[in-house]
Amino acid sequence: MADSKERDIRTAPIDEQLPALVDEYRGKLLASLEGVSEDEARRSLVPSRTTLLSLAKHAIFVETVWFGEVVTGRYRTEYGLPSDSGDSFNLADEDTVASVTEAYWQAVERSHHAVEEMTLDTVLTGHRSGPMPLRWIYLHMLRELAQHCGHAEILREQVLAQRAQIPSTRM
Repeated sequence: MADSKERDIRTAPIDEQLPALVDEYRGKLLASLEGVSEDEARRSLVPSRTTLLSLAKHAIFVETVWFGEVVTGRYRTEYGLPSDSGDSFNLADEDTVASVTEAYWQAVERSHHAVEEMTLDTVLTGHRSGPMPLRWIYLHMLRELAQHCGHAEILREQVLAQRAQIPSTRM
C-alpha cells in the first residue's frame, strides 16, 4: 500500500513528480551504502570497476555533468571531474563511504540550486549533443539512477550474502 507521500506525488503536477522521483532514487542509491564497511563498499564482485562505493562516486559525475555542465555550461573538468565517464568509477585511496556520500549530497544541492528558477520546458544548451529541455535531463537522470540502483541492490545482496557465509573448517 502506498504511503501518503507517494499518493501525493502520484497526483502532483509533472514538474513536481520528476524532481521528487529523481530525489527518491538519489536516496536509494546512497542507501545501498548504509551499514556496509569500507572494505565491503569497495569490494569488487564483478569484472568491471563497479563496486557499491564506485557507483556512488559515478553518481556524483552523472549529477554534475547533467545538472552542472548541461545546465550551467561549465565543462565537467571545471568541477574536478574526469573527462571520460568510465574514469568516474575510479576510487582514490581517500574515498570513503562518508566522503563520497557527502560529496554526492553536495552535488545534489548544486543541482537543486541550478534549476530552481527553471521549468521543465527550459531549453539547455550546455551539452555537446545539442539543446535539450530540462524535462529530458530529469528523465535521463531517472533512467541513470534506476539502473545504478539495480546494480547497487545486486552488489549489496552479494556483500551481505558473503557476510552470512560461515568459513569452512575442513582441510
